[in-house]
Amino acid sequence: MLTVEVEREEDGRYIAEVLELPGVLTYGSDRAEAIAKAEALALRVLAERLEHGEDIPDLIAA
Repeated sequence: MLTVEVEREEDGRYIAEVLELPGVLTYGSDRAEAIAKAEALALRVLAERLEHGEDIPDLIAA
């Protein structure tokens, strides 16, 4: 499981960040859009790491 943290910016946009993957953050015009974009980006980052033999966070909740 990945943790997505969402905040609303002063200009009304939403920012979503995947806490287990530093640098994975996205903006959206609403909360759902920001989360969807962050999840999609997280999957792309994880796929790249797997392809290159890099470590990935433990995604199984204990």
